[in-house]
Amino acid sequence: MMQPWEIWLCEFTREGAHPCVLFTHGRVLNNPDLDRVNVLFCRTLRGPRRRELRAGEILLDRADGLDWETLCHCDVIHYVAKNTLLERRGLVCYERQRQISQAILRFFPFIW
Repeated sequence: MMQPWEIWLCEFTREGAHPCVLFTHGRVLNNPDLDRVNVLFCRTLRGPRRRELRAGEILLDRADGLDWETLCHCDVIHYVAKNTLLERRGLVCYERQRQISQAILRFFPFIW
């Protein structure tokens, strides 16, 4: 059973396999009649971080269940097929949930 804020490995059409944060209500995530969900694209950082975070980027890490620092991009919401979600990787901690929510509100003030 999937839940919002989980981090999954997703096979994106253009980018290939990358982590993503589930950003859809739990009723949609677990409804077998609905085959697509909203996610936030993430990119794993291996090695030292070479730049400052940009607007709309939130850094995820071990507190979120990940082995590597990972950038969560909050400026684009992707709509993907559930069958592209390959493997659960973690759960975004409460503090980062708040940071992601605030970033999304800055980029999409009209959706709330």
